[in-house]
Amino acid sequence: MSDALTYIMGQDEKENYRLQTQAEGPQGSLPLTSDMLLNWPSGDLFGLSQNVGMGWKPDRLNGKQVLILSTQGGLRAEDGTPIALGYHTGHWEVGLLTKEAAMEVTELGGIPFAGYVSDPCDGRSQGTTGMFDSLPYRNDAAIVYRRLVRSLPTRSGVIGIATCDKGLPATMIALAGIHDLPGIIVPGGVTLPPTNGEDAAKIQTIGARYAQGQISLQEAADMGCRTCATPGGGCQFLGTAATAQVVAEALGMSLPHSALAPSGQALWRNIARQSARAIYWMQAKAIRMSHILTDAAIQNAMVVHAAFGGSTNLLLHIPAVAHAAKCRIPDVADWNRINKSVPRLVSVLPNGPEYHPTVRVFMAGGVPEVMLHLRKLGLLDESVKTVTGENLGAVLDWWESSERRHQIRRHLKETDGIDADDIIMSPAKSKSRGLTSTVTFPIGNIAPEGSVIKSTAIDPEVVGEDGVYRHTGRAKVFTTEQSAVKAIKDGSIVEGDIMVLIGRGPSGTGMEETYQLTSSLKHLPFGKYVILLTDARFSGVSTGACIGHVGPEALAGGPIGKLRNGDLLEVNIDITQLEGTIHFIGQEDERFSPEEGAVILAARPSHPELMPDPKLPDDTRLWAALQAASGGTWRGSIYDVDRIIEVLNAGHTYLEILEREQMDSQ
Repeated sequence: MSDALTYIMGQDEKENYRLQTQAEGPQGSLPLTSDMLLNWPSGDLFGLSQNVGMGWKPDRLNGKQVLILSTQGGLRAEDGTPIALGYHTGHWEVGLLTKEAAMEVTELGGIPFAGYVSDPCDGRSQGTTGMFDSLPYRNDAAIVYRRLVRSLPTRSGVIGIATCDKGLPATMIALAGIHDLPGIIVPGGVTLPPTNGEDAAKIQTIGARYAQGQISLQEAADMGCRTCATPGGGCQFLGTAATAQVVAEALGMSLPHSALAPSGQALWRNIARQSARAIYWMQAKAIRMSHILTDAAIQNAMVVHAAFGGSTNLLLHIPAVAHAAKCRIPDVADWNRINKSVPRLVSVLPNGPEYHPTVRVFMAGGVPEVMLHLRKLGLLDESVKTVTGENLGAVLDWWESSERRHQIRRHLKETDGIDADDIIMSPAKSKSRGLTSTVTFPIGNIAPEGSVIKSTAIDPEVVGEDGVYRHTGRAKVFTTEQSAVKAIKDGSIVEGDIMVLIGRGPSGTGMEETYQLTSSLKHLPFGKYVILLTDARFSGVSTGACIGHVGPEALAGGPIGKLRNGDLLEVNIDITQLEGTIHFIGQEDERFSPEEGAVILAARPSHPELMPDPKLPDDTRLWAALQAASGGTWRGSIYDVDRIIEVLNAGHTYLEILEREQMDSQ
């Protein structure tokens, strides 16, 4: 035997070869009736055989079947030690929630089923080709989830358990599409911050800070070891993961005060059991997802998103949920209107002004506490139905006087010495503390279709006394994130620069996140004086003068793809009125109006180095084409099947015409 086979095959014990070739099978009988045998599909009947084959007792086969779908990743031993690691903490412990929900379903006389569609980590894939699959994964996972739901025809309800950036939006989209079934989201919660150390956002800048001499090698190593202080849950900041949890609850898809719970703890586990009971209540009252997800629920979620100051990535996900639910898809005008009318009330990482971790937001009362303030302002539709079976108004009435609310807010004061009202503020208090609304949509000759900036995250020191951020500077154009990061690390980027990163939208990279850049700028002393302008997107924890989602993207002929090094750009962002412009206004020593700049850009060829990333996977190229045919990022990067079929049919017709013309010319 070769060395390779000896090493691989090893030495088997002879006892291993004494294999069993038959078994008695489960004891008892299936609870069949004549009607079942005459009228049930063979698949339903065979399902009973498989259920007892997996160990379910035959006399308990008549309970309601509940499907529990989660993003579980990795393999944990019973004591929590890792056997195989997951991609991230956010899906490492959600199996515990699946277990709790399943046990509750069983105690209620039902039959729990569990399926898993694990998810990637945007933090792990930052700056790598793994980011090319991040946003496209969301649509793929939602499709698989929906297929799993349909593949268990006997299910009577669905529980979705997820935590992080793409897995939770995918789960929301999937459940939004099961219109005629009860469904509920169990948010996977958050990890705790280290007692001494840095949160998971700041720690991602250790490379840039080390390169600039701000920290030592040992400091980077020590802080990096402690940053995920507990093994489960999403990151400690209000990024995409935490914002998605908030939005799920705001939509009425999750139980009150379930978003942002600390992973692994008893209260967190109990949310899964409560959610299982809610599914049974919804079944009994014939409440379906179509009753929960309405146009009013979508607007409520947008209002709560604005009040929290949530991630701009939800501008991609909320429209996708609306599309799946067959609701009206919100557009830029809706986002603009809501952000202008809703005050930001939450002081949390990364927006501040005090950088509280997300677990403190939960202890301050979380989503229902914020909603109490919003309803006083008349900004919520309280008639919407929630997964509790009650309308939102009744839920908020319960929360306001609940023992849970008073106990947990008191505990925050006792343990951390923090007043809950300093985290979730009244409108008057937030105004006095200088909290501004979240999102602005700048337009201009560089972004005729619009763009997005989390304007509340611009450093106040660079905002004028009139609330307007103004910056005119020379462009430094990059066609890869790696070259842009290198420029920051080697000192090529200086105060006053406008970094322009092009070709990183859907067609170039799958619309990658560029948190490497935004985080580096945030934690470098000159970063507040630098602008980043891109057709890519940003992590939910990004801060600073970072303008993304520029449309049209460069590879679709957008003007941003025609900019050159040294072009003079002008950026104005009114963080009070939530209005902004981004214009090309000069080249070399020449100055001109925005209108003249638009003409010059239109006549220019695209940047000579502009091209799709050579490592872009075919899967992502297909996603980019399908979502573009469906309306692109401003419609949530969805798959609008009717529109896609229409485009394909038009393409077929056009090709047939060309073929006939070619034949006629021969």
